Amino acid sequence: MTDVADNLMRVRDRLAAACARSGRAAASVRLVAVSKRVPLELVAAAVACGQTDLGENRIQDALPRQDELAARLEPAAARDLHWHFIGPLQANKVRKAVGRFALLHAVDTPMLAARISQVALERGLRQPVLLEVNAAREPGKFGLDPDAAVAAAVAAAALPGLDLRGMMAMARQGAPPAELGATFALVRRLAEAARAATGLALPELSLGMSDDFEIAVAEGATLVRLGTAVFGERPSRA
Repeated sequence: MTDVADNLMRVRDRLAAACARSGRAAASVRLVAVSKRVPLELVAAAVACGQTDLGENRIQDALPRQDELAARLEPAAARDLHWHFIGPLQANKVRKAVGRFALLHAVDTPMLAARISQVALERGLRQPVLLEVNAAREPGKFGLDPDAAVAAAVAAAALPGLDLRGMMAMARQGAPPAELGATFALVRRLAEAARAATGLALPELSLGMSDDFEIAVAEGATLVRLGTAVFGERPSRA
């Protein structure tokens, strides 16, 4: 429990310092603690330290975890949690996801966007989403081609069941700092172009993980997705 508290304190200090170096307010960047495969008691410890944004990447793990954690917490604390779905969302899981997450980070095809909108409308809500961009142009990786991202944003903005909030991307694993910065800067420029094309604020940029979040902050990230830096190394999946 103490390790999670200490880790969170260090991460928050690093985030504040990264914001200061970029001339940004510390409150302009939110930490999403990625809790996938993390023992529930460690997630509860993070919540006890004031961590309210939690990220999961598998529907079959995330939904039970939401319920199990809520049962451990006081009702007011459970209501304060913001769950983020940060992994690829399969079309056959959309009905399970819509309405259960404050933000879906990885909408990576127009077809998926349309499906989310359809289900959201059936339920009388608008689902907040981000468009995932394959900014590093890695073959076989999820995400929109950067050349198609602005057009996809225009199309998504027209879907009545979506609340398009911005863009998300992952940098190439092991990339040097200059490449990381260029990757994140590309997403920032695409988001700026999408704002102009849609007339929407698109306030969120979900960029940066445990190894590169400070570079992401320098390039405009408003959400950073940190797992190892908060919870330590995860157990391997059986």
